[in-house]
Amino acid sequence: MIVNAGFTAGEFYRTTVSGLCETTTYEFSAWLINLVIAGSFCSTQPSGSIPINVRFEIWDSTDSNLLASGNTGNIFETSTPNWEEYALVFQTLAGQNTVILKMINNGQGGCGNDLAIDDIEFKSCGDTITLSDLSNNNSVSLCSSETPFDTMLTATPDNTVFSSHFYQWQESTDNTNWTDIPGATNQNLGITGIISTTYYRAKVAEFAANLSNVDCITFSNTFEITVNQAPNPPTLECWETATLNNAICNWDISGTQPEQPTLECWETATFNNTSCIWEVTGTQPEEPSDLDCWETTTFNEEVCGWDITGTQPIDVIEEFLQFCEGEEITIQGNTDILNPTFNWSTGETTEFITVNSSGTYTVEITDGCITIVKTIYLEQQDVPVIESIQSDGNDLIINTATSDDFLYSLDGINFQISNVFFDIDGGKYTVYVRAINCDVVVTADHLHFYIPKFFTPNGDSFHDTFDLKGIECFDSSEVFIFDRYGKLLYSAKNARVAWDGTFINEFLPSTDYWYLIKIDGQEFRGHFTLKR
Repeated sequence: MIVNAGFTAGEFYRTTVSGLCETTTYEFSAWLINLVIAGSFCSTQPSGSIPINVRFEIWDSTDSNLLASGNTGNIFETSTPNWEEYALVFQTLAGQNTVILKMINNGQGGCGNDLAIDDIEFKSCGDTITLSDLSNNNSVSLCSSETPFDTMLTATPDNTVFSSHFYQWQESTDNTNWTDIPGATNQNLGITGIISTTYYRAKVAEFAANLSNVDCITFSNTFEITVNQAPNPPTLECWETATLNNAICNWDISGTQPEQPTLECWETATFNNTSCIWEVTGTQPEEPSDLDCWETTTFNEEVCGWDITGTQPIDVIEEFLQFCEGEEITIQGNTDILNPTFNWSTGETTEFITVNSSGTYTVEITDGCITIVKTIYLEQQDVPVIESIQSDGNDLIINTATSDDFLYSLDGINFQISNVFFDIDGGKYTVYVRAINCDVVVTADHLHFYIPKFFTPNGDSFHDTFDLKGIECFDSSEVFIFDRYGKLLYSAKNARVAWDGTFINEFLPSTDYWYLIKIDGQEFRGHFTLKR
């Protein structure tokens, strides 16, 4: 409905509304909009167009008794459509099913005060009704073993609308089709003998005569009593027991099979379901006899049999050793033989001999039963030659001319097998290399320099700065650090670089930054990450 308000305030619309329920609370509502677009009308008036202001009144059918009224207040012009809802609540009188709706313009007509009204609605109101049992539950789930089930339901209104309450309880087996329970018209409902799933609800009216009119009542929530059928008892093992768990309506099976005993490898275990215990059978294999003098027996659990160890009186052993040029080496004729005698190819008869030249040395070892011939091959070991030293990121790699067994060090004290040193700070280093069986050490100097990929200025003493250690060792160096937009944040020339991630004493954010590094005529460009 569009209204072009007159110049004089007053009633502009009335209608009779019939078919209402007596003694029932209703809400009247309507949506209103000011039809004037802001700034497009009445521009000569400093305050804009006249706002709309409507008063709604609900009268009884005789037009003599005002049941309710309310004003919208001023609704001003807007630049975009703006519908607003206004409502008021009233109650019909006893024996009354018709009211009169009046709309009154409170504002003076003129420039503005043009409106539209839409979605005029009357709807009955009622309390929110909550059902609960004696334990204040809103539903019950049972196992069939807990039936027949009895309880008491209570309908509790929130008293927000109704001043009085009249009840009619209903029940259903499918939560769709409902039937009234004869005589169940109190706030409480006693339930007995429930053996299957059943639903309950209460319909409530403010006036007893309205209970039969679906337009004049309100329904409570549905109280569901769910009955789950318990399954048949399960088939059990001899060690198990079953208990019906009403909470989940299923059988809880408890008990564990007796633990199988720890067996020797020759034993087997069979579970006796009659006595419900493990039966163990088997005997250990007999130890062998009539062994040779060099043989011994040990029982092997993995194969479950006796292992015979030992070798025939004559056995041949070979050993390969290296030693450093110009040094002596002591070689040994050691074996597992008890109380042995030694006979070297050099004529010596001791367990140890000392030699200073490469070659082949043989020793015969015997205890009168077992004889072992041991051959030792001696090879002179080369002195290492450092071919190159390279920096790979913050790792330092030493390359030698040959791939013999060498040891490597950066301090001449602590040596390692690997030729790679990981996570080494930049700087000037002396590299030490020697053979494993030789004390001759060769050295070389190396300037180790790398550019970190990230740093974390969090004060934990690890990677707290963008540190270019060793750059100060070059003849000339320049360092420039920029943000992503090319703004210069830091620079240094012929000096140690350890940037802390600040600019003019302000902490810079976690992101990538770019560098330009010039060292002895070479340029390095790239980026690194600041992580906080």
